[in-house]
Amino acid sequence: MTYLTRATATAGALLAAAGLLAAGPARAASHPYGNRLHLTVTRDGARAGGAHDVLLRCAPPQGHPYAAEACAELTAARGDIDRIPARKVFCPRIYSPVTATARGHWNGRTVDFRRTYTNSCELRARTGAVFALGN
Repeated sequence: MTYLTRATATAGALLAAAGLLAAGPARAASHPYGNRLHLTVTRDGARAGGAHDVLLRCAPPQGHPYAAEACAELTAARGDIDRIPARKVFCPRIYSPVTATARGHWNGRTVDFRRTYTNSCELRARTGAVFALGN
């Protein structure tokens, strides 16, 4: 029984090592700070201090109310917020503009994103969990 357990552990370790070698170097390691974005949501006409902001870090996911979901969506979109699939939701046609800003690095690439949306419902529909900052 000991032989089988050691053999299984050795085989598992060899498979894991082979998988890491096949994957090549991690691209996130190419930037000293890894995948991290400073996210801000500001309502139009908000007074100073009216903006919500967080620092989203993705190794491990932290700093954001929905860090794991936001990191997963950004990973699927290769760090391009415009590539996050829009959700099919009904948003009221109320004009209450919000501006979303993201600055930082993703897989060694600089991210500088800024968009103004008609209202917070449209913001969430277009950007998923990334800008769900609890505002």
